[in-house]
Amino acid sequence: MTSPTLDPLRCVVVVPVKPPAFGKSRLAADRHLDDGARRELAEAFALDTVQAATSTPGVEAVLVVTDDFRLAATMRTFGAEVMPDGATEDLNATLVQGAAEVVRRWPGAVPVALCADLPGLRPVELAMVLREVVDGLGTADAVFVRDHDGSGTTLYAAPADRFAPAFGTGSAARHAGAGAVEVGAGAASVRHDVDDLDDLDAALVAGVGPHTTRASAALAR
Repeated sequence: MTSPTLDPLRCVVVVPVKPPAFGKSRLAADRHLDDGARRELAEAFALDTVQAATSTPGVEAVLVVTDDFRLAATMRTFGAEVMPDGATEDLNATLVQGAAEVVRRWPGAVPVALCADLPGLRPVELAMVLREVVDGLGTADAVFVRDHDGSGTTLYAAPADRFAPAFGTGSAARHAGAGAVEVGAGAASVRHDVDDLDDLDAALVAGVGPHTTRASAALAR
C-alpha cells in the first residue's frame, strides 16, 4: 500500500540524460552512422522527450539529471529543473539520486523515472500512463512500462521510500519479478524507445518531435 504521506496526484518525472558524446552508442555501429550524427540524434531524442514531458498534464515538475551543461541550459528553457549526475556510469544509481532530490524539492510527490530516448513521446499518452501509475500505486509498491520489444523498461515509478529501479538488459522481467505492476500497454509513444536506426525508422513513421525530425532529415540514409 502507498504511504499515508504520499499525494498520488503529484508526479515528478525524472529523466536521466547521458552527455550526447556518450549516449546511444548502438547507433554508431548501425548502417555506418558517423559519430557526429549519433551525437545529434542522442541529443534530439532527449530534447523531444523532455519537451513532451514538460507539456504533460499532471506532471508537477520534470527533473533532468545530466552532466552536459549546454544541454541542461536548453532543458531549462522548456521549464525543466536540472541537477548534475553524480553516478554517470550507473543508470539506476543516477535515478535513485534523482528520486532523493524529488524528496528534497517536492516532498510527497511520486518520482517517475522516464528514459530519455522517447522521441515520439506524446503528452496525452504520458498523462494516461501517469493516471495508471496513480491507480497502480494504490495496490502495489511500484509500477513500470515495458518497452516496445518487450524486454526493457521505459518508465518506472514508486514512492521514494521504495524506489528501486532495475534498468538494464532484461529489466522488464526484473521489475515484474520484484512485484512491480505493468502499466501503459496501450501507450505506444511511451513504450517506443529508440536504440538503433530500425527503431528510429519506426518512430519516424509514427511521428516524432521537432528536434528528432530535424536531426533525422540531416542523415544521409
